[in-house]
Amino acid sequence: MDKERSQSIVSRFAELRILVIGDIMLDEFIWGKVSRISPEAPVPVVNVTAESYYPGGAANVARNLREFNSQVMVMGAAGCDPQGERLVQLLDSAGIDTSGVTRDSAFTTTVKTRIIARNQQVVRVDRERKTNLSGAHMERAIAYLERAIAAVDAVIIADYGKGFLTQPLADVIREKALAAHTILTVDPHPHTSLVWKDATAIKPNRMEAFLAAGLPAAEPVEPVLADHALLEAARRLMELWRPRSLLITLGEQGMLLMEDAAPPHHIPTRAQTVFDVSGAGDTAIGAFTLGLAAGATPVEAADLANRASGIAVGKLGTATVSATELLASFAA
Repeated sequence: MDKERSQSIVSRFAELRILVIGDIMLDEFIWGKVSRISPEAPVPVVNVTAESYYPGGAANVARNLREFNSQVMVMGAAGCDPQGERLVQLLDSAGIDTSGVTRDSAFTTTVKTRIIARNQQVVRVDRERKTNLSGAHMERAIAYLERAIAAVDAVIIADYGKGFLTQPLADVIREKALAAHTILTVDPHPHTSLVWKDATAIKPNRMEAFLAAGLPAAEPVEPVLADHALLEAARRLMELWRPRSLLITLGEQGMLLMEDAAPPHHIPTRAQTVFDVSGAGDTAIGAFTLGLAAGATPVEAADLANRASGIAVGKLGTATVSATELLASFAA
Protein backbone atom coordinates (compact mmCIF):
# COMPACT_ATOMS: atom_id res chain seq x y z
CA MET A 1 0.00 0.00 0.00
CA ASP A 2 1.45 3.37 -0.98
CA LYS A 3 1.55 6.63 0.97
CA GLU A 4 -1.44 8.20 -0.80
CA ARG A 5 -3.69 5.18 -0.27
CA SER A 6 -2.73 4.95 3.41
CA GLN A 7 -3.52 8.64 3.92
CA SER A 8 -6.90 8.16 2.25
CA ILE A 9 -7.80 5.29 4.57
CA VAL A 10 -6.43 6.75 7.82
CA SER A 11 -8.13 10.11 7.14
CA ARG A 12 -11.49 8.32 7.50
CA PHE A 13 -10.69 6.91 10.94
CA ALA A 14 -11.88 10.06 12.73
CA GLU A 15 -15.41 9.59 11.36
CA LEU A 16 -15.84 6.02 12.58
CA ARG A 17 -17.80 4.85 15.63
CA ILE A 18 -16.41 1.73 17.27
CA LEU A 19 -17.80 -0.41 20.11
CA VAL A 20 -15.33 -2.59 22.03
CA ILE A 21 -16.80 -5.51 24.01
CA GLY A 22 -14.86 -7.74 26.37
CA ASP A 23 -12.86 -8.14 29.54
CA ILE A 24 -11.70 -4.76 30.77
CA MET A 25 -8.90 -4.61 33.31
CA LEU A 26 -6.37 -2.32 34.93
CA ASP A 27 -2.69 -2.33 33.95
CA GLU A 28 -0.33 -1.18 36.70
CA PHE A 29 3.32 -0.41 35.98
CA ILE A 30 5.88 -0.12 38.76
CA TRP A 31 9.07 1.51 37.49
CA GLY A 32 12.35 1.18 39.32
CA LYS A 33 16.08 0.61 39.36
CA VAL A 34 18.05 -2.51 40.18
CA SER A 35 21.29 -2.01 42.08
CA ARG A 36 21.78 -5.34 43.84
CA ILE A 37 20.63 -8.92 44.28
CA SER A 38 18.53 -9.76 47.31
CA PRO A 39 20.39 -11.54 50.15
CA GLU A 40 17.20 -13.53 50.78
CA ALA A 41 16.99 -15.15 47.33
CA PRO A 42 18.74 -14.87 43.93
CA VAL A 43 16.37 -12.16 42.69
CA PRO A 44 16.93 -8.46 41.91
CA VAL A 45 15.92 -5.79 44.42
CA VAL A 46 13.91 -3.11 42.63
CA ASN A 47 13.95 0.38 44.10
CA VAL A 48 10.65 1.91 43.01
CA THR A 49 10.86 5.31 41.32
CA ALA A 50 7.35 5.68 39.82
CA GLU A 51 3.98 4.02 39.35
CA SER A 52 1.53 4.41 36.48
CA TYR A 53 -1.87 3.02 35.54
CA TYR A 54 -3.50 2.38 32.17
CA PRO A 55 -6.69 0.74 30.89
CA GLY A 56 -5.91 -2.88 30.03
CA GLY A 57 -7.45 -5.77 28.12
CA ALA A 58 -10.49 -4.70 26.11
CA ALA A 59 -10.11 -1.25 27.67
CA ASN A 60 -6.64 -1.00 26.09
CA VAL A 61 -8.19 -1.75 22.68
CA ALA A 62 -10.53 1.20 23.28
CA ARG A 63 -7.57 3.34 24.38
CA ASN A 64 -5.73 2.50 21.14
CA LEU A 65 -8.78 3.42 19.06
CA ARG A 66 -9.12 6.73 20.91
CA GLU A 67 -5.82 7.85 19.35
CA PHE A 68 -7.58 7.92 15.98
CA ASN A 69 -11.12 9.09 16.74
CA SER A 70 -13.36 10.42 19.48
CA GLN A 71 -16.29 8.04 19.07
CA VAL A 72 -15.19 4.98 21.02
CA MET A 73 -17.48 3.03 23.32
CA VAL A 74 -16.61 0.15 25.63
CA MET A 75 -18.87 -2.58 27.03
CA GLY A 76 -17.63 -4.74 29.88
CA ALA A 77 -17.73 -5.23 33.64
CA ALA A 78 -15.70 -3.76 36.49
CA GLY A 79 -15.89 -4.51 40.17
CA CYS A 80 -17.20 -2.11 42.80
CA ASP A 81 -13.67 -1.86 44.17
CA PRO A 82 -11.00 0.89 44.12
CA GLN A 83 -9.36 -0.73 41.10
CA GLY A 84 -12.63 -0.69 39.17
CA GLU A 85 -13.17 2.95 40.12
CA ARG A 86 -9.68 3.86 38.90
CA LEU A 87 -10.23 1.97 35.63
CA VAL A 88 -13.51 3.73 34.84
CA GLN A 89 -11.99 7.11 35.72
CA LEU A 90 -9.07 6.45 33.36
CA LEU A 91 -11.47 5.61 30.53
CA ASP A 92 -13.66 8.63 31.23
CA SER A 93 -10.67 10.97 31.32
CA ALA A 94 -9.53 9.59 27.97
CA GLY A 95 -12.87 10.53 26.42
CA ILE A 96 -14.08 6.94 26.03
CA ASP A 97 -17.81 6.31 26.47
CA THR A 98 -18.23 4.03 29.52
CA SER A 99 -22.03 3.91 29.59
CA GLY A 100 -21.76 0.23 28.61
CA VAL A 101 -19.57 -0.64 31.62
CA THR A 102 -21.42 -2.62 34.28
CA ARG A 103 -20.28 -2.19 37.88
CA ASP A 104 -20.92 -5.53 39.57
CA SER A 105 -20.15 -6.13 43.26
CA ALA A 106 -19.66 -9.83 42.47
CA PHE A 107 -16.84 -8.91 40.09
CA THR A 108 -13.23 -8.43 41.14
CA THR A 109 -11.49 -6.01 38.79
CA THR A 110 -8.56 -7.76 37.13
CA VAL A 111 -5.23 -6.01 37.74
CA LYS A 112 -2.00 -6.89 35.95
CA THR A 113 1.04 -5.42 37.65
CA ARG A 114 4.31 -5.24 35.73
CA ILE A 115 7.56 -4.33 37.45
CA ILE A 116 9.97 -2.65 35.03
CA ALA A 117 13.66 -2.02 35.68
CA ARG A 118 16.32 -0.96 33.17
CA ASN A 119 13.71 -1.02 30.41
CA GLN A 120 13.02 -4.70 31.08
CA GLN A 121 10.04 -6.41 32.66
CA VAL A 122 11.25 -8.11 35.82
CA VAL A 123 8.01 -9.86 36.77
CA ARG A 124 4.25 -9.63 36.22
CA VAL A 125 1.76 -10.13 39.03
CA ASP A 126 -1.88 -10.91 38.15
CA ARG A 127 -4.77 -10.35 40.55
CA GLU A 128 -7.92 -11.82 39.07
CA ARG A 129 -10.93 -13.99 39.73
CA LYS A 130 -13.05 -15.31 36.88
CA THR A 131 -16.70 -14.39 37.47
CA ASN A 132 -19.68 -14.54 35.11
CA LEU A 133 -22.26 -11.78 34.96
CA SER A 134 -25.42 -12.22 36.99
CA GLY A 135 -28.73 -12.55 35.15
CA ALA A 136 -29.72 -8.95 35.85
CA HIS A 137 -26.39 -7.57 34.66
CA MET A 138 -26.55 -9.78 31.55
CA GLU A 139 -29.97 -8.31 30.68
CA ARG A 140 -28.58 -4.81 31.18
CA ALA A 141 -25.63 -5.60 28.88
CA ILE A 142 -27.90 -6.94 26.14
CA ALA A 143 -30.17 -3.90 26.41
CA TYR A 144 -27.16 -1.62 26.01
CA LEU A 145 -25.97 -3.62 23.00
CA GLU A 146 -29.35 -3.31 21.30
CA ARG A 147 -29.24 0.47 21.69
CA ALA A 148 -25.61 0.90 20.68
CA ILE A 149 -25.09 -1.45 17.76
CA ALA A 150 -27.25 0.48 15.29
CA ALA A 151 -25.07 3.56 15.80
CA VAL A 152 -21.62 2.03 15.29
CA ASP A 153 -19.53 1.15 12.25
CA ALA A 154 -17.78 -1.81 13.83
CA VAL A 155 -17.76 -4.02 16.92
CA ILE A 156 -14.52 -5.44 18.32
CA ILE A 157 -14.57 -8.43 20.67
CA ALA A 158 -11.57 -8.67 23.01
CA ASP A 159 -11.88 -11.94 24.94
CA TYR A 160 -9.37 -12.36 27.75
CA GLY A 161 -11.21 -15.28 29.37
CA LYS A 162 -12.09 -13.41 32.58
CA GLY A 163 -15.81 -14.26 32.49
CA PHE A 164 -17.60 -11.31 30.93
CA LEU A 165 -18.10 -13.04 27.59
CA THR A 166 -20.22 -16.20 27.61
CA GLN A 167 -21.68 -18.20 24.73
CA PRO A 168 -25.21 -16.80 25.23
CA LEU A 169 -23.85 -13.24 25.11
CA ALA A 170 -21.60 -14.12 22.15
CA ASP A 171 -24.64 -15.45 20.27
CA VAL A 172 -26.57 -12.23 20.89
CA ILE A 173 -23.62 -10.08 19.77
CA ARG A 174 -23.21 -12.13 16.59
CA GLU A 175 -26.95 -12.05 15.84
CA LYS A 176 -27.21 -8.27 16.37
CA ALA A 177 -24.07 -7.51 14.34
CA LEU A 178 -25.19 -9.64 11.39
CA ALA A 179 -28.69 -8.13 11.46
CA ALA A 180 -27.26 -4.60 11.50
CA HIS A 181 -24.67 -5.43 8.78
CA THR A 182 -22.00 -4.19 11.20
CA ILE A 183 -18.36 -5.22 10.94
CA LEU A 184 -17.57 -7.73 13.71
CA THR A 185 -13.94 -8.55 14.51
CA VAL A 186 -12.82 -10.92 17.24
CA ASP A 187 -9.62 -11.30 19.24
CA PRO A 188 -10.38 -14.75 20.73
CA HIS A 189 -9.19 -16.50 23.85
CA PRO A 190 -8.17 -20.13 23.30
CA HIS A 191 -9.47 -21.44 26.63
CA THR A 192 -13.02 -20.09 26.52
CA SER A 193 -14.08 -22.18 23.48
CA LEU A 194 -16.58 -19.51 22.46
CA VAL A 195 -17.96 -19.88 18.93
CA TRP A 196 -17.81 -16.77 16.73
CA LYS A 197 -18.99 -18.13 13.39
CA ASP A 198 -19.47 -15.78 10.43
CA ALA A 199 -17.57 -12.86 11.97
CA THR A 200 -16.02 -10.37 9.57
CA ALA A 201 -12.55 -11.24 10.86
CA ILE A 202 -10.92 -13.20 13.68
CA LYS A 203 -7.39 -12.49 14.94
CA PRO A 204 -5.69 -15.20 17.01
CA ASN A 205 -1.97 -15.35 17.60
CA ARG A 206 0.05 -18.41 16.57
CA MET A 207 -0.37 -20.31 19.84
CA GLU A 208 -4.10 -19.54 19.98
CA ALA A 209 -4.53 -20.68 16.39
CA PHE A 210 -3.05 -24.12 17.08
CA LEU A 211 -5.05 -24.54 20.29
CA ALA A 212 -8.33 -23.52 18.66
CA ALA A 213 -7.66 -25.80 15.68
CA GLY A 214 -7.03 -28.74 18.01
CA LEU A 215 -3.49 -29.24 16.74
CA PRO A 216 -0.22 -29.60 18.64
CA ALA A 217 1.95 -26.51 18.57
CA ALA A 218 4.74 -26.57 16.01
CA GLU A 219 7.94 -24.58 15.71
CA PRO A 220 7.85 -21.67 13.23
CA VAL A 221 9.16 -22.34 9.74
CA GLU A 222 10.75 -19.95 7.24
CA PRO A 223 9.40 -18.87 4.87
CA VAL A 224 6.00 -18.56 6.52
CA LEU A 225 4.12 -19.71 3.42
CA ALA A 226 6.05 -23.00 3.64
CA ASP A 227 4.94 -23.54 7.26
CA HIS A 228 2.55 -26.40 6.53
CA ALA A 229 1.53 -26.91 10.18
CA LEU A 230 0.51 -23.25 10.46
CA LEU A 231 -1.33 -23.34 7.13
CA GLU A 232 -3.24 -26.44 8.23
CA ALA A 233 -4.25 -24.76 11.50
CA ALA A 234 -5.42 -21.73 9.51
CA ARG A 235 -7.38 -23.93 7.09
CA ARG A 236 -9.14 -25.70 9.96
CA LEU A 237 -10.05 -22.39 11.61
CA MET A 238 -11.49 -21.05 8.36
CA GLU A 239 -13.74 -24.13 8.24
CA LEU A 240 -14.59 -23.99 11.94
CA TRP A 241 -15.25 -20.25 12.34
CA ARG A 242 -16.24 -19.32 8.75
CA PRO A 243 -14.93 -15.73 8.99
CA ARG A 244 -14.45 -13.59 5.90
CA SER A 245 -10.84 -13.09 7.01
CA LEU A 246 -8.51 -14.81 9.45
CA LEU A 247 -5.48 -12.81 10.62
CA ILE A 248 -2.91 -14.79 12.61
CA THR A 249 -0.26 -12.69 14.35
CA LEU A 250 3.17 -14.33 14.34
CA GLY A 251 5.38 -12.08 16.47
CA GLU A 252 8.73 -11.53 14.77
CA GLN A 253 7.43 -13.28 11.63
CA GLY A 254 4.69 -10.70 11.10
CA MET A 255 1.18 -11.86 10.19
CA LEU A 256 -0.61 -14.44 8.05
CA LEU A 257 -3.88 -13.44 6.36
CA MET A 258 -6.38 -16.00 5.10
CA GLU A 259 -9.42 -15.24 2.94
CA ASP A 260 -11.84 -17.63 1.28
CA ALA A 261 -11.21 -16.59 -2.32
CA ALA A 262 -7.51 -15.77 -2.07
CA PRO A 263 -4.27 -17.65 -1.41
CA PRO A 264 -2.58 -17.22 1.99
CA HIS A 265 -0.87 -13.85 2.31
CA HIS A 266 2.18 -13.21 4.51
CA ILE A 267 2.91 -9.73 5.88
CA PRO A 268 6.50 -9.49 7.21
CA THR A 269 7.00 -7.71 10.53
CA ARG A 270 7.70 -3.97 10.53
CA ALA A 271 9.08 -3.88 14.06
CA GLN A 272 12.59 -2.40 14.21
CA THR A 273 13.20 -2.65 17.95
CA VAL A 274 11.20 -4.68 20.47
CA PHE A 275 11.07 -3.24 23.99
CA ASP A 276 7.73 -4.58 25.23
CA VAL A 277 5.06 -6.74 23.55
CA SER A 278 2.42 -5.83 26.17
CA GLY A 279 -0.79 -4.88 24.39
CA ALA A 280 0.58 -5.35 20.84
CA GLY A 281 -2.38 -7.59 20.00
CA ASP A 282 -4.77 -4.86 21.18
CA THR A 283 -3.07 -2.40 18.84
CA ALA A 284 -3.30 -4.88 15.97
CA ILE A 285 -7.02 -5.69 16.29
CA GLY A 286 -7.82 -1.97 16.67
CA ALA A 287 -5.92 -0.90 13.56
CA PHE A 288 -7.17 -3.86 11.53
CA THR A 289 -10.79 -3.09 12.38
CA LEU A 290 -10.42 0.63 11.71
CA GLY A 291 -8.96 -0.20 8.33
CA LEU A 292 -11.85 -2.49 7.39
CA ALA A 293 -14.43 0.05 8.60
CA ALA A 294 -12.70 2.77 6.57
CA GLY A 295 -13.02 0.76 3.36
CA ALA A 296 -9.62 -0.92 3.23
CA THR A 297 -9.27 -4.39 1.76
CA PRO A 298 -8.30 -7.12 4.27
CA VAL A 299 -4.74 -7.04 2.88
CA GLU A 300 -4.55 -3.26 3.34
CA ALA A 301 -6.07 -3.48 6.83
CA ALA A 302 -3.57 -6.18 7.77
CA ASP A 303 -0.74 -3.94 6.55
CA LEU A 304 -2.02 -1.16 8.83
CA ALA A 305 -2.29 -3.57 11.78
CA ASN A 306 1.20 -4.91 11.17
CA ARG A 307 2.74 -1.44 11.04
CA ALA A 308 0.81 -0.23 14.11
CA SER A 309 1.82 -3.21 16.26
CA GLY A 310 5.41 -2.87 15.03
CA ILE A 311 5.45 0.69 16.36
CA ALA A 312 3.78 -0.32 19.65
CA VAL A 313 6.34 -2.98 20.56
CA GLY A 314 9.08 -0.37 20.23
CA LYS A 315 7.64 1.43 23.26
CA LEU A 316 7.60 0.48 26.92
CA GLY A 317 4.30 -0.41 28.55
CA THR A 318 0.88 -0.94 26.97
CA ALA A 319 1.57 1.78 24.41
CA THR A 320 -0.69 3.40 21.84
CA VAL A 321 0.09 4.51 18.29
CA SER A 322 -0.94 7.83 16.75
CA ALA A 323 -2.16 8.51 13.22
CA THR A 324 0.98 10.58 12.64
CA GLU A 325 3.23 7.66 13.63
CA LEU A 326 1.26 5.22 11.51
CA LEU A 327 1.40 7.40 8.40
CA ALA A 328 5.09 8.09 8.98
CA SER A 329 5.76 4.37 8.60
CA PHE A 330 4.53 4.61 5.00
CA ALA A 331 6.61 7.71 4.31
CA ALA A 332 9.68 5.87 5.59
